[in-house]
Amino acid sequence: MTNKFVSIMEAIGRDVLKVFEEVVKYMPTAANLATLIFPGAAAPIQATVVSLDLIQKAVATVEQKFAATGNATGTGTQKLAQVLTIVTPTVTQLLASEGITADAAYITRIVNAVVAILNVANAPVTSANAPVTSANAPAPAALAA
Repeated sequence: MTNKFVSIMEAIGRDVLKVFEEVVKYMPTAANLATLIFPGAAAPIQATVVSLDLIQKAVATVEQKFAATGNATGTGTQKLAQVLTIVTPTVTQLLASEGITADAAYITRIVNAVVAILNVANAPVTSANAPVTSANAPAPAALAA
């Protein structure tokens, strides 16, 4: 029984890593676009991208660590504490170098946002959150005359 549980946790860890890799793949493109649109903000954008990349890597590392030990669920507070320990000094310094004041509460909100994005990206598709397609789209409502 334990081996099956560990196998499931390892699979979850691999899935988290796959999602992380997809997010990281598109982040530089988004940063480049933002820099083109806001050239005066190139340095803060780069500091933000580096900060988010660090946070994403820390989240993936901590998730894998907990999954490998069989504690993938019910440990959000512990996971958050470990991620914050890893990222807070560097993210604070990166953002401060661009004039962005980032206290512990600010960084916690950023980490929670990154985790929320990764959770949504990794959520199984069910009828409640299935993408809308032409096959399952509701019929348009009649226009009132």
